[in-house]
Amino acid sequence: MPTLSDGSVQRLARPDGNWVAYATTAGRDPAVVFLGGFRSDMTGTKAMALAAWARKAGHAYLRFDYLGHGQSSGRFEDGTIGRWLDDSLAAIDQLTSGRLVLVGSSMGGWLALLVARARMERVAGLVLIAAAPDFTERMLLGGLSPEERVRLEREGRLERPSQYSPEPSVFTWKLIEEGRNHLVLDKKLSLPCPVRLLHGQSDPDVSWEYSLQIAAHLDAPDVVTTLVKGGDHRLSTPHDIARLIATVEELLPDRGPLARS
Repeated sequence: MPTLSDGSVQRLARPDGNWVAYATTAGRDPAVVFLGGFRSDMTGTKAMALAAWARKAGHAYLRFDYLGHGQSSGRFEDGTIGRWLDDSLAAIDQLTSGRLVLVGSSMGGWLALLVARARMERVAGLVLIAAAPDFTERMLLGGLSPEERVRLEREGRLERPSQYSPEPSVFTWKLIEEGRNHLVLDKKLSLPCPVRLLHGQSDPDVSWEYSLQIAAHLDAPDVVTTLVKGGDHRLSTPHDIARLIATVEELLPDRGPLARS
């Protein structure tokens, strides 16, 4: 298992010649795994804060970049939900062992739910931050004008300004079509682990009401939704980070209520 414990960035080879960039922290189980958002990467505020926490707490931790994201290889436009899920499962299967607490931000929340469904026997808990499962169908496609949808289908791609980057966000028709193979809100999703949802009520990208819909949709033994008044999409302020870490610790068997059960 090609893991390192010093947090340095390494490469996990994929069968098609690409690689997934990753960094790990050695420690005890369950391992905490961070799954980033659309066009985000593993050097973001939340990912790095969890890395610092893991080193201090002595917990195993994994962060990584999907195809076309951050320090991984490949073109972003070639990515799909299925491909990014495959990257996630490859990283988790090859770079971790034992039980897992998955932390998914925005699109990473969708991927965390998909990973949990695929590796149900390993998942000890989920923390979803402004989760956006099925966003390709429910948010992206539903938010297009008739003219934009025609252009997206005809040209295969659509650019939109991004408030998080000087570069525009690029959406492909392939992303939408392939995403339909991985929808999770079209039927009940049963998970045998506790789930925590964090969402800012001033999120301009994903409405806080979406987390309430996810919570209602989940069939899990312990689901708690926390709404942060004034919170934005990223939830990366010092107070937000402290809340995130406390939420992760709550799901750890040696720190939270699981230790007393």
